[in-house]
Amino acid sequence: MTKPVIPVIQTVKEIRSLRKSIYNEGNKTVGFIPTMGFLHDGHLSLVKQSLKENDYTIVSIFVNPSQFAPTEDLTSYPRNLEKDLESLASCSFQQGDILRKVSAVFAPTVDQIYPSGIPLEVENQKGAFVSVLGVSEQLEGKSRPQFFRGVATVVSKLFNVVQPTKAYFGQKDVQQTIVIKRMVQDLLFDIEIEVLPTVRESTGLALSSRNSYLSEAVKQSCENIFKSLNLAKDLYTNEKEYNSEILINSIKNYLNEHLIKENEKFFYIDYISINDPINLDYIDESESKLINPELGAIVSLAIKVPNVDPNSVTDENKITYTRLIDNVILNSLN
Repeated sequence: MTKPVIPVIQTVKEIRSLRKSIYNEGNKTVGFIPTMGFLHDGHLSLVKQSLKENDYTIVSIFVNPSQFAPTEDLTSYPRNLEKDLESLASCSFQQGDILRKVSAVFAPTVDQIYPSGIPLEVENQKGAFVSVLGVSEQLEGKSRPQFFRGVATVVSKLFNVVQPTKAYFGQKDVQQTIVIKRMVQDLLFDIEIEVLPTVRESTGLALSSRNSYLSEAVKQSCENIFKSLNLAKDLYTNEKEYNSEILINSIKNYLNEHLIKENEKFFYIDYISINDPINLDYIDESESKLINPELGAIVSLAIKVPNVDPNSVTDENKITYTRLIDNVILNSLN
């Protein structure tokens, strides 16, 4: 018995044709999950939610060049379309006589998404791009200036082509979800955005396609990232500590003691930050440094970690690194 095959669509013309056929069926909903592939259980949780809530589910797999700087890992970013299709084929939702599976995978070529071409150097790029000002410059945007311009551009193009009823994103990329929500609001997309909780490995490490770069020893060490965030969340929730400077220092001190102390040459904190959950203003740089407990906050961080156990490498110059991000949400319900 052959495995069910998910249609793989590579052109804008074909995906629009599929969408038109769904429209012709009447009042049918379409869920959409935009991804860069190399799917993990975090992606699949979004797919399963879409299958549960929509008549049709479309997943895109596209490694988007415009969100990579020239020095970043575009060429080495992990890819495995065949495995991705197998993972998606395993997802289903059944209720009574209704059985839903992934309807199609949109895996376009670069020229389909960027007809004018897409050099990695922003100054050499031509064509239309989307910038979501005010929520793109902080946090990841501060470290990666062109990143959210690339994200907003590709997601707007995908939304325009797929025209979903609802799109699904994970909380791990929390700033991305805020950027996308603002874009949808301001550009008048008729799309509902649903954000689902971060899916984690057994150690607590947030799932990411880039985790495939890491050795098991480093993954084990990185369990301290989520532990540090939970320490701050516990201070906020149980001890009613609303001073952002105290919360940030609790995270920093924990990481310095449990992750960085013995390997300070190899593990680097990029940022630890507490931000307004709507506009991403830095609460720690505000006048009072106090979190409004009714509004809550986002506690996020980024850490540069070695891909292999530093103790196993004799030449430090040969060590490569991965930048990990994570966050927890503080709100009145915590």
